[in-house]
Amino acid sequence: MEAMNVLESLFRWLHVVFGILWIGLLYFFNWVNSGFAPTMDAETKKKVVPELMPRALYWFRWGAAFTWITGVLLLLIVYYHGALVFGTDGHWGIGALLMIALVFGAPFIYDALASSVMKDLQAAFIGGLVLSCVALFLFELIGGFSYRGYAIHLGAMFGTIMAYNVWFRIWPAQRKIITATKEGQAPDPATVALAGLRSRHNTYMSVPLVFMMVSQHATWAASGIGPIWLTLIVAIGWGLVYHIYDRAAAVKGF
Repeated sequence: MEAMNVLESLFRWLHVVFGILWIGLLYFFNWVNSGFAPTMDAETKKKVVPELMPRALYWFRWGAAFTWITGVLLLLIVYYHGALVFGTDGHWGIGALLMIALVFGAPFIYDALASSVMKDLQAAFIGGLVLSCVALFLFELIGGFSYRGYAIHLGAMFGTIMAYNVWFRIWPAQRKIITATKEGQAPDPATVALAGLRSRHNTYMSVPLVFMMVSQHATWAASGIGPIWLTLIVAIGWGLVYHIYDRAAAVKGF
């Protein structure tokens, strides 16, 4: 038991460190660099982008990878081994396994939706809230998860989608953008739009994800605020991100 406690502390520490690295750069890209990059002329971009972005994206993508890996390890130790995932009537069964499969299969469902009906921000906002609420009820009713169980699994779902976006959508698109810029060519607008959309989606998901993590240690939340209230938390988080985007666009250089 002592060894498991040590491992939990180690993985939790690393999870937070890598998370700060990942999400800090995510916010830099979306709330700082997005306003700065358009101010550069073509020649400046040709010099700055190939030097700056590969360095930033290196730490960005590996921060994402190790945040996700340490998060999964914490799920295994704290929630599966420690049995915190279930309520009083919950137990391991086909329902719980299906819900865990949903969490880790979610990127493929999301990818299909984000490539079609959720390209528009408003549609993604409304559709994301509905799907989050449905997932929470499925975790509770089919998986038999406790509040802590379904809250952390919604967070794990967001985190898995975000890591998928980083490695399979944002990074491949950015490689093409950086290469084109280095060669003095205009990047493909569709590639730029894809990278920007998925990065924006990640920014929205990051704020409620942080709540799912920290609320595990809040007595009032861990006692069970219910799927509807937790969906409201997601909406509040997304509203906060929307406001910050507006504020970031208004911040100017000297």
